[in-house]
Amino acid sequence: MENEIVSWLSASGISPANVMQALFSLMISILFIQSGLDKVFNWKGERDFYKSHFEGTLLDGAVPLLMPVITLSELSAGFLSGIGLLVMLFTGRSGIALLGMLMACLSIIQLFFGQRVAKDYNGAAVLVPYFLMAAAGVYFYLFA
Repeated sequence: MENEIVSWLSASGISPANVMQALFSLMISILFIQSGLDKVFNWKGERDFYKSHFEGTLLDGAVPLLMPVITLSELSAGFLSGIGLLVMLFTGRSGIALLGMLMACLSIIQLFFGQRVAKDYNGAAVLVPYFLMAAAGVYFYLFA
């Protein structure tokens, strides 16, 4: 069942899959640019949180190494998704946006691993919907 919007999008060469790709990329871009920049602009507070969060775990003492890794991973996911969205809108090419989705999955897996190691099972559970969203985004770029 088509409505006027679907008909107009179709006449413009935009498929429902393209709409979903754009929405996933926009959401991931906002999520990870904000999260990464929050770490950049509140480095000391974030570092102190992670130090206490991982105290007594196998990641204890690794926070100075892990903070830049997760921050760069999040910013990469966000900016690749945002830039990829623009490239997709203007050229129809989706490789950069797909890379952003894959980086988003990797970033969430890193965060999930940290939460599980810290035995913060509620924090790990909160990440599952984000991962499913990013994985669905990968699906739409690969198969839709």
